[in-house]
Amino acid sequence: MTKSIKTYLALAALTLCCSSCLDKFPEDGIPAEEAITTVEEADQAVIGIYSAFKSGALYSGYLTLLPDLQTDLAYAVNGYSNVYGDIWRWEILANNTEVEAVYGALYDVISRCNFLLDYAPTVRANTVDDDKLDLLDSYCGEAYMARAIAYSELIKLFCKSYESDEEAANELGVVLISHYNSDEPIKRSSLKDSYQFVLDDLDRAAEYMKLDDDFDPSTDGVLYNTSYFNEYTAYALRARVALYMKKYDEAVKYASKVIDSDYYLLSSASEAYTSTQSYYSYMWTSDNSTEIIWKVGFTVNSYGSALGTVFFNYDYSTVKPDYVPATWVLNLYDSYDYRYSTFFQTFTTGYSHGLTWPLLYKYWGNTTFTSNQILHTSMPKVFRLSEQYLIRAEAYAELGDYNSAGKDITTLRAARYYNYGGSTTLTASNAMTVIEEERVKELYMEGFRLTDLKRWHKGFTREPQSQSISNGSSLKVEADDPLFVWPIPRHEIEAPGADIEPNESNQ
Repeated sequence: MTKSIKTYLALAALTLCCSSCLDKFPEDGIPAEEAITTVEEADQAVIGIYSAFKSGALYSGYLTLLPDLQTDLAYAVNGYSNVYGDIWRWEILANNTEVEAVYGALYDVISRCNFLLDYAPTVRANTVDDDKLDLLDSYCGEAYMARAIAYSELIKLFCKSYESDEEAANELGVVLISHYNSDEPIKRSSLKDSYQFVLDDLDRAAEYMKLDDDFDPSTDGVLYNTSYFNEYTAYALRARVALYMKKYDEAVKYASKVIDSDYYLLSSASEAYTSTQSYYSYMWTSDNSTEIIWKVGFTVNSYGSALGTVFFNYDYSTVKPDYVPATWVLNLYDSYDYRYSTFFQTFTTGYSHGLTWPLLYKYWGNTTFTSNQILHTSMPKVFRLSEQYLIRAEAYAELGDYNSAGKDITTLRAARYYNYGGSTTLTASNAMTVIEEERVKELYMEGFRLTDLKRWHKGFTREPQSQSISNGSSLKVEADDPLFVWPIPRHEIEAPGADIEPNESNQ
């Protein structure tokens, strides 16, 4: 990805993302000169937006893997292929191709959304059928939602943590582009304005996608396990963003909207779904669960990248993982925690050193894909109910309501343990330690760790473990290291007509 934002904006709606999986959707390339003139064409534009999320630069690849590999959760193994090695070693430059790809793919999503939203008023003016107008509103809601997701991820990776409204007004945010054909300056807004843009989009998304007052899942269709947005997807992101902004009352409010809706249910580790699987393990082998709020939908004919490849590199004979779980992570799980046996399984690797280690089985792959010789491919579960419990628990703890925070941790653990008796007692002295560890155990390798450490203002130290490569295994990263904020791609800063200020990590 070597083009500037202006180039992304000019071409994204005309061409497909570089990920080969998107070639399955030739109908989603909409020539600008033909625009969008009907509700049916708006529908095709929405298909293109959802398709863009399949990019290997996003949730099925870099956007999920790199933030966690950059931290203390995994170790590169002797003999590894050096894939993502510069990320793991904290040698991230402004011309890093993976960082460029994430940046470009997120702006591609934004451009597609802007394309639809710019032409929607014309479609609305030419449409008289009320049912079609309702559909158009829904499509616009999905576009606002997708744009909010993309901007929230850009802010998460390329901006500092949000400390207060006053400080954020003087911190660098992201380049905000709200129209497809735009003369808006290619200049970074403040962090405060960037987050406000996301919040405004989420308000619009929730309104446009609002469920009918008489919505009944038994007749109107369930909301869980969907690859499409709805009102509660907007609330889930709103809760996440509120936590990142340290607006703890808001985080409780929106997480509670999702949790208390009763539209979603935590998948139980102790209840059998089949004779060999619990509901919880089935979620990871089949990408199907009552706790999934939104996933990137794959089929065997249309899918993104393979999240599990670097953890196995299985060639139908041996496994040669590039990265293995950190010992300290493995030691967090106690003997009753079913997440351990779901996430990790011990293999003897095919390397000459013969390392035997618990590998990340969580991303071994969807069984339907595996049976079609598509290895290590899982549908990214971008929003899950468990995260909402963790968001609310942390927000409660920050507000000093340790009893409520403990109840949320207890609810989550009860769904994950073979047997979890009693309750979780949290106090001012232990609450954040428990919650931080619970986030690692629940969200391991789902792309949250770098942002968590950044907003908690914590660094980390790696200690060498068996067969970990020497270059990087003894890394010590101080809190607030500049590389907690990724560098803005160099070509963006140098693009003609751009006025983009670099991050400290660009220096």
